Amino acid sequence: MTIDNEDQLDKLRAVGALVARTLAAMGAALEPGMTTRELDDIGRALLEAEGARSAPELTYDFPGATCISVGPDCAHGIPGDTVIKAGDLINIDVSAELDGFFGDTGASFSVPPTTKRIERLCRDGRRAMWAGIRAVRPGGRLNEIGRSIEAFADRNGYSLVRNLASHGVGRSLHDAPKEIPTWHEPRDRRVITEGLVFTIEPFLSLGADWVEELDDGWTLRPPGREATVQYEHTLVATRNGPLVLTLA
Repeated sequence: MTIDNEDQLDKLRAVGALVARTLAAMGAALEPGMTTRELDDIGRALLEAEGARSAPELTYDFPGATCISVGPDCAHGIPGDTVIKAGDLINIDVSAELDGFFGDTGASFSVPPTTKRIERLCRDGRRAMWAGIRAVRPGGRLNEIGRSIEAFADRNGYSLVRNLASHGVGRSLHDAPKEIPTWHEPRDRRVITEGLVFTIEPFLSLGADWVEELDDGWTLRPPGREATVQYEHTLVATRNGPLVLTLA
């Protein structure tokens, strides 16, 4: 989606703020002993209280309001009876539709006590995302985002999952442009246009460069079970730089 007017921007800001608040509340509620379904129920209640609908439910008939993955799973986890334990690495992905517009955000959380290695992975997952965000400028190439993220990962000894990518968002959950690599793809010649709405969401890992789908048809896990984190914002490319819509 490319924004045409201020009304569209206002509506994208509204849904972006809502998913950001929901993610922050779910992260704050995380504690050992609760189930992922109980955590999902918190997210559902917050979205529905504002008149929003879960985007994965609406778009893909996903069996939950949000995606909650317990490590080594790293994406598209189905909320259920899994009990969260101390030391778990949890990914929460929140996306919603409000007034015809979609917002998408996500983050990984380590449940204390945790190791210094996992704390560093979470910190650097956020840094990798922001390295990509800082590369956004109208007229620049989309692959500069992946170039910046990959450079960060290489400098700090991480790998990037290469079968999960960022994407356009706005009028639908997965809008044009489709599949924006979070690694450098030199053959990608697409240009960032002013007003373009999309996500940036690298999956930074302690060795994984691929994930596989489990038998439930949704959950994604590195075959080597390597710890992997994801951080995601929705943003708009403006002449003044990237405008992040999903800050709490």
